Amino acid sequence: MIIVNVKEGESLDRALKRFKKKFEKTGVLRELRSRQAYEKKSVTRRTQVKKAIYKQSLNQETV
Repeated sequence: MIIVNVKEGESLDRALKRFKKKFEKTGVLRELRSRQAYEKKSVTRRTQVKKAIYKQSLNQETV
């Protein structure tokens, strides 16, 4: 559970912005989206390998 203490004299918009940042850092929404459809472990592993190859190729080009 995310708790955001509103300081005295602080606007509600500012507190809401802090709440949104904390919520995004927890990764709840990302996990919820990933759970909407089942993905086999082999498929997730394949996508991770593809991402790693892509990142590695970007690093090779810059060096």
